[in-house]
Amino acid sequence: MSTTIEKIQRQIAENPILLYMKGSPKLPSCGFSAQAVQALAACGERFAYVDILQNPDIRAELPKYANWPTFPQLWVDGELVGGCDIVIDNVSAVANCSS
Repeated sequence: MSTTIEKIQRQIAENPILLYMKGSPKLPSCGFSAQAVQALAACGERFAYVDILQNPDIRAELPKYANWPTFPQLWVDGELVGGCDIVIDNVSAVANCSS
């Protein structure tokens, strides 16, 4: 049986662009998650997501693993980009957005 940290590592490794968020892209459960989704969607980027409200183990462990206390968290190519403000400020660079 894999640990939560192993699950997180696998998710990050298997998804080039991964957003840990509250809710889903179609129904975000917080304003910050909604803004991060909108920024990624504006670029037309495909991304995977994990709803931390449905995964309390990940919600508890990811901030320690990432050394980043808040959600959403955007991971690109295995590296933590940051939270909502950083995503909005840098989405064109991190997601190769041409707009």
